[in-house]
Amino acid sequence: MCLYGASGHGKVVKQIANNLGMDVAFFFDDNPDVKLLQDTVVKHTDELNEFTEHNFLISIGNNRVRKKVTKKLPNNFIKLIDVSSSVADNAVVNNGTVIMPKVVINSDVKIGEHVIINSAAVVDHDCVIDSFVHISPNATITGNVKIGEGTHIGAGATVIPNITIGKWVTIGAGTVIIKDIPDYAVVVGNPGKIVKYNKYER
Repeated sequence: MCLYGASGHGKVVKQIANNLGMDVAFFFDDNPDVKLLQDTVVKHTDELNEFTEHNFLISIGNNRVRKKVTKKLPNNFIKLIDVSSSVADNAVVNNGTVIMPKVVINSDVKIGEHVIINSAAVVDHDCVIDSFVHISPNATITGNVKIGEGTHIGAGATVIPNITIGKWVTIGAGTVIIKDIPDYAVVVGNPGKIVKYNKYER
């Protein structure tokens, strides 16, 4: 397999692949100064056409960038679930998604494409996580929560049950969400309050 994105996030994704017994053949990145990452060769994205037979995963933390990159790559994406994570048998995890160490995904959760569920996050029963979402380390998403495309849930944030969060929302680290959040909102605090909107996504 190959990883697109040679950065700190890429290091963690590579380790997850290695833990699963998978070999990362190459990283791809636009930065011409990065030639090697953890003993793996970094190729420039101009060379992508030579590797269309490989499986890919995008190892970039930024949700907007990750969505743009999907248009550059062949559609043979895989998913990675770290061996230390607990994922319910009836949970659905789509391709392009990475489940990082110590994550808990409970019953009847549905996770879209190219999602990041970061270390030690919890996603409880019946949640629906749309594509390109990033749930940061130690965040807690309780039961029956819906999270729209491209939303970023900050580290240590908590979302109470039966909440709907719109698309391309930013939830700050440690924020507690106790009511529905509209599209593009930026929310911080306990309880969470909207402080502005992500205008670039409108």
